[in-house]
Amino acid sequence: MRRALLLALLLGNSSLSRTTAPAAALATALPATALPAQTKKEAANAQTVPGEVTLKPEKPLVPGVVAALRGLPAGVKYAVLVRNASDGKVLESSNADLPLIPASSLKTVTGAAVLLSRQGARGWWSTELTVPATEVGKASVTSLTLRGSADPLLTVSDGPDSLRELARQAYAHGVRQVRQLRLDETRLNGATFMKTDYAAPMLAVRLRDWDTLPPPSVEVARQLLGAALAAELGRAGIRVASPALQPAPAYVRYKPPVVKDKDGKVLPPARLIPPGRRPEQAVASVRGTGVVPYVWSTLRPSNNAQAESLLATLAVRPGGDGTLKGAAAHELKLLRKLGVNVTGLRLTDGSGLGRENRLTPRALTDLMKVMYDLPYPLGKSGLPDQLYHDHQNAFVEALPLAGTGENLPEHGGRGGTMALRLVGSGLDVRAKTGTLPGVSSLAGYERAKSGRLLTFAIIMNGPETVDLLALRAVQDRMVRAMAAAH
Repeated sequence: MRRALLLALLLGNSSLSRTTAPAAALATALPATALPAQTKKEAANAQTVPGEVTLKPEKPLVPGVVAALRGLPAGVKYAVLVRNASDGKVLESSNADLPLIPASSLKTVTGAAVLLSRQGARGWWSTELTVPATEVGKASVTSLTLRGSADPLLTVSDGPDSLRELARQAYAHGVRQVRQLRLDETRLNGATFMKTDYAAPMLAVRLRDWDTLPPPSVEVARQLLGAALAAELGRAGIRVASPALQPAPAYVRYKPPVVKDKDGKVLPPARLIPPGRRPEQAVASVRGTGVVPYVWSTLRPSNNAQAESLLATLAVRPGGDGTLKGAAAHELKLLRKLGVNVTGLRLTDGSGLGRENRLTPRALTDLMKVMYDLPYPLGKSGLPDQLYHDHQNAFVEALPLAGTGENLPEHGGRGGTMALRLVGSGLDVRAKTGTLPGVSSLAGYERAKSGRLLTFAIIMNGPETVDLLALRAVQDRMVRAMAAAH
């Protein structure tokens, strides 16, 4: 029943009502000592999402968690919330509605939004080559236009999701000569993504190779993409006059002229669209179908480049408005539809590199609860079943698994950034880490000693010089104490 309700919320326009208090009351309701330190620039740029928040009383922290927190270095602010994953009941909390810098824990929002928007294991991205409608079937065409949904899996020549495959299909459709190469830039404003701390241009058609070496500007990205496409077309047997990639003109929907009869009565519009005004037709198309593996390979090792690429896919028109700001707005809208408390949240990128980002433990545990309940079954094959026997899903399995002992730089395997944490504890913990100077966070799931499944979020903000290993040690002791107490 709950799963059906959640799916209805995603697909419909339902809204959840809450018993609320003004968001402004939040700051006065929390201890002054718990407020995060902000630079003047951060304070000036602070952006609170309009809305209201349910103010709930704090739940006392268990003695083991209190003891662990005594090890925090001076000047560190913290916020924590622990819930029962089955019914969402709060088990313990402190400053749970306090917006703090989340660092890479923000990737949980990015990953969840992409899985929901792309329908989990059934999702895909696409890239096409089109020609003018009047030139379909001709050997010589005035233009070939690249159009895409920012597929982060597209390569130059590796496999079926590649420029090489696009070129092969275009040749098979009879194209032999191209006067001009074009790129549809109306779907995504790549320059807006240069405003993130990662500062990489995002085009509606981009190459996976750029994850490791991103182009320094949209112009350079366009040049690299044009050169790669021209080379692959030439390899397939298609002559290209110039590798320069030009912006494709925006398509303007045809409006038939008003026609009247001899008495001045307006006649029904003609249904036939003149060939010269028809949308361009595809001569090649490829799909990147590995949405789930790509999300896994982003969250587990905490890959910043891939996280920003995933965010860009949320901005692509028509689903988005083509901008970085629009992608963040899309995420917030999705969170609201899921019933996540978004008061105080600020999303400025996909990776969490930006110090202007803000999340709360309340929002993170809301998200963990919803994503645990949503039906994203992947089957039993290849998935660990020691914890999620009945709830195996794409989101949970995307999170790093604690204590696997893998050497991350060499293997980057299932343990991800949690591989060397809680080693030997015997705990099943799947959680996303977050690290910036002065910032450490941890959010995810763990099985308590009682067998109860917990969702939890811990965020710590302090001076940029603080010992991050000390913060992680405190978090690990807290996780152990939570498992023992619940």
